[in-house]
Amino acid sequence: MIKILKYGEVPNSEIFARPDMKTGVEDTVSEIIADVRANGDAALYKYAERFNKAKLTSLAVSQEEIDEAVSSVEPEFLEVLKKSAANIKRFHSMQIRKGFTIEEDGIVLGQKITPVDRAGLCVPGGAAPLSSTVLMDSIPAKLAGVGELIMVTPPGEDGKVSPSILAAAYVAGVDRIFKVGGAQAVAALAYGTESIPKVYKIVGPGGIFVAEAKKQVFGEVSIDMIAGPSEILCVADGASDPRYIAADMLSQAEHDKMASAVLVTDSADFALAVQQEIERQLQELPREDIARASIENNGKIIVAESMDAAVEIANEIAPEHLELCVDEPFKYLDKIRHAGSVFLGRNCPEAVGDYYAGANHTLPTSGSAKFSSPLSVDDFIKKTQFTYYSGDALAAAAKDIALFAGKEELIGHARSVLIRTEDK
Repeated sequence: MIKILKYGEVPNSEIFARPDMKTGVEDTVSEIIADVRANGDAALYKYAERFNKAKLTSLAVSQEEIDEAVSSVEPEFLEVLKKSAANIKRFHSMQIRKGFTIEEDGIVLGQKITPVDRAGLCVPGGAAPLSSTVLMDSIPAKLAGVGELIMVTPPGEDGKVSPSILAAAYVAGVDRIFKVGGAQAVAALAYGTESIPKVYKIVGPGGIFVAEAKKQVFGEVSIDMIAGPSEILCVADGASDPRYIAADMLSQAEHDKMASAVLVTDSADFALAVQQEIERQLQELPREDIARASIENNGKIIVAESMDAAVEIANEIAPEHLELCVDEPFKYLDKIRHAGSVFLGRNCPEAVGDYYAGANHTLPTSGSAKFSSPLSVDDFIKKTQFTYYSGDALAAAAKDIALFAGKEELIGHARSVLIRTEDK
């Protein structure tokens, strides 16, 4: 059963505790990356057989396989994918940046925006194929103008990729798709193989092996973030419906046993009602074993003195998903400083954001919302500065620059300016 903690009566270390993120897979991942670097496609075929029980004859997903997948999914689902894609595109279109130029007295300063030439997208498969992730991570890349978008996703034992994932890739306009997952997929994207081209940015979620691999290849390529287990925190007052809050918490608990679901409320009676409701709904959940482990090990209900105090507790936890389940949620929105994505009101469960609303669902976890942001168009661009000085402009600034360089005892810097102005 989920525990109830009263803020101020238990140590803060218990209130703000998170799951232990030590994985113990560092050496294994390092070996896989080295193998892929050395042996390329051969290593990928080997790992597909070992980890996915799939004997592949080709790593690439063919156009015929994509066409077959698109025709096999329900027409209603294909329409939902298209609606969701339109919502995501509308939201992320507002993030598109433009360069700028400043011109004055013989000086030109500016910044130009250039998309990443090639990006890689990791999409989990298996028991929970995340077709929503395909849309969320592909569409911002396309809006940014990425030259080529490469998707990697693990095959099933039959050597095929989930039809729902391929249908989403078709809707999102993914350029090329390969049947590879895990740390070996990250390595292939980072270093390239005979079949899979090297990319410059890797995005997308995964388990501990993918997260560790992204950490190890960072620097060779850019990555979006090191994603930890999924999190939800509900700030709810006593007027909320305990059924709704319990359902929202379980929606994240069912992701995996390391996920965390937290409620912060100002009502002890409501806390008890949600505790009982979670227990009732757990018994009806198909993924009960996973959700129960998450709830019992990482879930908690925190009783605060007031709603303002509840918001401050939420800020300290800095959750991936934050629900404000109150009548006037916009009254509290500006008080939220640290959260990946905020869901406002009593009729906006986090699942709305997972699939449909349009805001991104690739979010900072493990408290990193205190210093990082959701995936966006910005993740797929580079900003390049440029500077121009005319001869007269440099002469006017030379004395100042030389003085500054001299204070840092970098005389060569000063001379590089002064030598151009000796005859001015």
